Amino acid sequence: MKYFIWLLRIVVGVLFIFSGLVKANDPMGLVYKMDEFFEALNMTFMMHWSFEFSVTMIAFEIVCGIAVLLGYSFRLFAALLVLLNFVFLFITGYALVTGKVKECGCFGACIKISNNATFYKDIALTVMALILYAYRGRVQGLFGKSVNTAIMVVGVLFASGVQYWAIKHLPFNDCLAYKPGNNIWEKMQPAANSTPPVFQTTFVYEKGGVKKEFTSDNYPWQDSTWKFVSSESKMIKEGTGQPEIPHDFAFTDSDGTDQTKALLTAKGYVFFWFLREPQKAHLDNMDKLRGLMTKAAVLHIPFYMLSSVGYDDALPYRKQWNMMDIQMMTLDGTVSKTALRTNPGLMLMKDGVVVKKWSYADYPADMAFDNGRLDIK
Repeated sequence: MKYFIWLLRIVVGVLFIFSGLVKANDPMGLVYKMDEFFEALNMTFMMHWSFEFSVTMIAFEIVCGIAVLLGYSFRLFAALLVLLNFVFLFITGYALVTGKVKECGCFGACIKISNNATFYKDIALTVMALILYAYRGRVQGLFGKSVNTAIMVVGVLFASGVQYWAIKHLPFNDCLAYKPGNNIWEKMQPAANSTPPVFQTTFVYEKGGVKKEFTSDNYPWQDSTWKFVSSESKMIKEGTGQPEIPHDFAFTDSDGTDQTKALLTAKGYVFFWFLREPQKAHLDNMDKLRGLMTKAAVLHIPFYMLSSVGYDDALPYRKQWNMMDIQMMTLDGTVSKTALRTNPGLMLMKDGVVVKKWSYADYPADMAFDNGRLDIK
């Protein structure tokens, strides 16, 4: 039994550390995924704490995994492990049954697994966690108390530091469809043999105090004795060959004209400055950004502001930041935070292909053409 418990500790501990590290690569991805879950659960008021919940959960996964391997305060961490697995089981079960959340995001954007596989994985983990809890009294610390405590402290600092860096800068490994090397316009096109997803809508009507569910084929829309209560759409078959990037990734100019294709297929270099919420934007290195804009104009490189607020709302900020000479486009906020995690952030494209992305903390200082190639410093 001793070796079996050790095997479970290694499997559970390593998996939790790995899961936490993958998500720590892109903590904001989990924040947005939590927002999605809270919205699906009709708990939008909880979205105010999505950031705190996310960074805490990621850090706890890493720390819990380390504690399981070390046998550190095992009675406490074995109980917390069971509790956390029950939370995961509920979340993945809800995603699977309702279909309201396409992916649980359990391994971040870099490793995507189906809701079915995730749910069964969490069942297995829960069983292993329960066994470890049942035999918690048999587990001893791997090292002495002081050594184990020191390792745990290092684990906490590491889990916090990695997330801090990724949030302030950008993910260490960009796994999204907008990563450098990708042609965004091509990623917005479906495959030649693509098929659309199939949805089924359920309608709830009430008559005589009795509620009944109908489908779109037989709901009593012409029968006034039935009173409409609610409706819900659920995807029953996923589409194939669908675009990796949604068509919500669209640029609109001040006249309301869609400029997406023109800008994403333009030849040469183009800068895009992503700005989601001006009132919450980080203004670090704005002088460096202004210098880059001036240099871009000298080198005849187009520079666009992609704002997720309207022209009137953005106007005071454009004046304050001395950006009235920069052409502005509007872009949906949801796709903006997927394309560039920080607010704001900068993207450079060439011939429709993403060359590089920068956080507000890492704007380049200078650039110049070298044999037709843009050298950025």
